[in-house]
Amino acid sequence: MRLKLAVPILLLSVPALSGCIAKTALDVATAPVRVASKAVDVATTSQSEADEKRGREIRKREERLGKLERQYGKEMAGCEDGDAKACAEARATYAEIQEILPTVPVEPD
Repeated sequence: MRLKLAVPILLLSVPALSGCIAKTALDVATAPVRVASKAVDVATTSQSEADEKRGREIRKREERLGKLERQYGKEMAGCEDGDAKACAEARATYAEIQEILPTVPVEPD
C-alpha cells in the first residue's frame, strides 16, 4: 500500500524538482562568467573615475600653489624689511612654486 501511494507523489514532484535542478545548473554554468566579469570591473578604472582622480590631484596642486604664493608674499615683505632669513625662505618658497607651476593647468580666459 505504501508503494502505491509513494509512486504518484514522486511522479507529481518531478516537474517541481526539474525547475530547481535547471535553475541550479544555470547558476553553476554562468558563475564563472559572473566571477570573471566582476574581476574585470574591479581591476579596471573607468574613464570617469580616472578623470575624477586627475581632478583631485590638480586641485591639490592648486591649493598647494596658493598656499605657497601667500607664504612667499609674507616672506618677501620680511625680506624688504631687511630680514635675511626671510629672504632665504622666500628663495626656497619661490623654487618650490617654480616646480609646481608647470603641473597646474592654465584656465582659459
